[in-house]
Amino acid sequence: MTAIHFRLPLALSLALALGLAEAGGFLDDSHATLSLRNFYFNQDNRDGHAGQTEEWGQGLRLDYQSGYTEGTVGVGLDAIGLLGLRLDGGGRADKADQARTPSALFPLEHDGRARDEFSSLGLTAKLRIGASEARVGTLIPRLPVIKANDGRLLPQTFEGAQLTVREFDDLTLLAGRLRQAKGRAQSHRDDLSINGANSPRKPGNAVSAAPARHSDAFDFLGLDYQVNEQLQVQYYLGQLEDFYRQHFLGLNHEQALPLGTLKTDLRHFDTRATGRNASHSGRAEGYTAAGYYGPGNGESGAHRGRVDNRAWSALFSWSLGAHTLGAGYQRLSGDSHFIQPNQGNGSDVYLITDRQLNSFARAGERTWLAQYGLDFGAWGLPGLTSNVAYLKGSGIRSERGHLQEWERDFTLAYVMQAGPAKGLGITWRNASLRSQASTDVDQNRVFLTYSLALF
Repeated sequence: MTAIHFRLPLALSLALALGLAEAGGFLDDSHATLSLRNFYFNQDNRDGHAGQTEEWGQGLRLDYQSGYTEGTVGVGLDAIGLLGLRLDGGGRADKADQARTPSALFPLEHDGRARDEFSSLGLTAKLRIGASEARVGTLIPRLPVIKANDGRLLPQTFEGAQLTVREFDDLTLLAGRLRQAKGRAQSHRDDLSINGANSPRKPGNAVSAAPARHSDAFDFLGLDYQVNEQLQVQYYLGQLEDFYRQHFLGLNHEQALPLGTLKTDLRHFDTRATGRNASHSGRAEGYTAAGYYGPGNGESGAHRGRVDNRAWSALFSWSLGAHTLGAGYQRLSGDSHFIQPNQGNGSDVYLITDRQLNSFARAGERTWLAQYGLDFGAWGLPGLTSNVAYLKGSGIRSERGHLQEWERDFTLAYVMQAGPAKGLGITWRNASLRSQASTDVDQNRVFLTYSLALF
């Protein structure tokens, strides 16, 4: 069986010792949940070069959350155990002409075959003082400046520390540092990187053929302020050492109308180079970002590989009964693609255009989107929902001029509402991407999910 990899920092040992010494709240308020995810994945790469990816697996996630010890400073310990089992998946990753190619759900062996299983264990020490909490160890952040990916068999996790302060009415403050990430199909951890520096490049594709470059320090801070029941504003700062600094401003508003409800989601990112990426010598070492830096600005260009991106977007959603209709627009400017941590093994970004197949995050890209959701509960079928979305991106900057792409997504989901199988969910996600900037793809995902409270 695959070895389980984990670290036990001093803080975790302290949490466990204190928890056992004052076990009242630590044990009495603890609970554990076992979550099962059966996942079928099928992807057809329409250009014919990468073949078809088809895999089937079973994911198991065990979450344990302790209570807190009694006293002014409460101490606790959380744990997350992850296990992925391969049920089917053929071929080898290095055979481009084969019928089926693995690697979407599972790590690969040295011969390019998908592994039969992989696992990991994460531990998190936590301290609570009043309404504030500090966490050290394994984290699954879902913040505007960094967002863990959960689009495959098992979730992506990070290692680091986070402080959350809730001492003020309607205001939440956050700060922290992340050092490593474990990909959604990995048992081991890697340092952090970005698109353009996360894998060895060939001459002609970047500043040099330098090896992959990483950082072990992603710092973030932020605030969420609930102005009133209808309006929330956000500010976040994220910085990946030697790569970039990113500012985020967000606004969420909900307004009741004479007919239905209107939700507004406004986002703005400003991302600039810092550290080694800000210098030509650092970029020559491989601390580069992917993007388009203009004709005549080749490998010796002064700004090639420099992080430089602004993104703003607006998404409006109108809901009436069982129906939700949405429309949005996003525009990127600057020489680089939109940048957030990306180790090259699956990542999410906090954009309204981050969808099943594509993020519409290339340099200069402008994207319109429309989406529609339907809850069949109003028609006597509680638990059944569907969503459809269409996105069209244009203005992608490239050596071949301005390029275009589009994506169409469809989701149908049902959750059992009663009986012995109450809570059992099945989801089908279908998507198609046609792009002048990447591979054309058709993809299907089918999930069977169930969560069982153990205690």
